[in-house]
Order: sequence, then C-alpha cells, then structure tokens
Amino acid sequence: MQKSEIRKHFKALRLELSENEIEEKSLQIANWSLELPIWDYRFFHIFLSIAEQKEVDTEFLLHILQGKDREVVIPKTEHETGSMRHYLLTDQTVIKKNRWNIPEPQDGIEIDTKKLDVVFVPLLAFDKKGHRVGYGKGFYDKFLSNCKPGIVKIGLSFFEPVNEIKEIFSSDVPLDYCITPQKIYEFGT
Repeated sequence: MQKSEIRKHFKALRLELSENEIEEKSLQIANWSLELPIWDYRFFHIFLSIAEQKEVDTEFLLHILQGKDREVVIPKTEHETGSMRHYLLTDQTVIKKNRWNIPEPQDGIEIDTKKLDVVFVPLLAFDKKGHRVGYGKGFYDKFLSNCKPGIVKIGLSFFEPVNEIKEIFSSDVPLDYCITPQKIYEFGT
C-alpha cells in the first residue's frame, strides 16, 4: 500500500474507536512495554498524545516510567523548521496544547538528543519490517536521525502491521520494536 492510502485507512479506523477502547488498548500497550529489554536505560523520550487524533494514550506509559524513576523527555515541535526540541518532564513543566492540539512543554530543561536512550514513536501504521507511516511531516525521522547510534525506537499502535509499506525513503528511520494491544513486534535487533 502507498503511504497516502495507509494514512487515510488508519485515520478512519482510529475514528471508530470509543474512548473506552482507546483507554483499554493503551493500557494493554503500556503493560506490554514491561516485557521489553529497556528498563536499564535512563533517558526515555515519549510523545504526549493528541486526544483529538485518537492516538495511543501515553499516560499509562508515563506512570510506568515515573514509577521506575526514569528521566522522561517530551518534545516540542518547531513547525517553521520542521524540527523538535526536547525537554525534561518535571513537576514544574507547564504543558499547553499548540494550534494542532499537540500537548507540549512551554519551556524547561532542554535535553540534547544524544542523551536519549529510548524513544516511543507515534505512528498511524507500521509494516512487518519496522517501517512506519506517521502524519507525513517527517518530524520523527529528522529527530531520530540525529539521535545517537543504538537508540531504541519503539512504535505504539492500536492495530496490527500491514504487510509492506511502499515508498520507503532513505530518510525513513525504521523501528526496533512496535507494541500493539496484542503483542510486541521486534525488527532486526
């Protein structure tokens, strides 16, 4: 399937999910994360969910990370440059939605991407090789390409993989894992 077809299809599938289904599936995904070999790492990057887009609710994962006393880093998009800045999540972090309804930190302690160990990656769909389809702006591919080698990239998806995503570009950064409510997929690690 082409990326544009995949985007349209999976956005429609998400819109069919009820709030209860989103909560239940997000909790299952968070519980699966405990099975991954990532818990010796220190710096975890996680996106804050866009409720209006019916994304995986990362609140459950945040609770796990904070309960394990990990350093949590959250992004702030810079739409003018197509990049992101990354801030340590603390009790003092002020979070507001931007004009695209993305919850973001207003300021705080900026963290260099080279410090990050694990990144939870938003997506609309993924394939059996670990390629993903996002919203098409390239924010995460650009960000991930600037991280240190060996960073662990984990997608979060309500749905199982498609067989193959066509239109894979050299700038596309594949995942190491993807967690669905049913299981963990591992790619080339």
